[in-house]
Amino acid sequence: MCLTFQRDSVQELLDSQRKKLSEKNDALEAMMMALKEETMATTWALSTRIEELDRELALCQAAVGK
Repeated sequence: MCLTFQRDSVQELLDSQRKKLSEKNDALEAMMMALKEETMATTWALSTRIEELDRELALCQAAVGK
């Protein structure tokens, strides 16, 4: 009887820890997705800005004859 109680107690503890870890994992996955989206948006914005600067550079080089 005592052994069964201990086994059940350990199982409850394991289940509780598994649930906590699963919730933390879900939260981390959500954060990673948000960071990935933010990184993609930043990369796109920087790429657009680089293209604009390349065009400005070309105009400046043409203006000074290079």
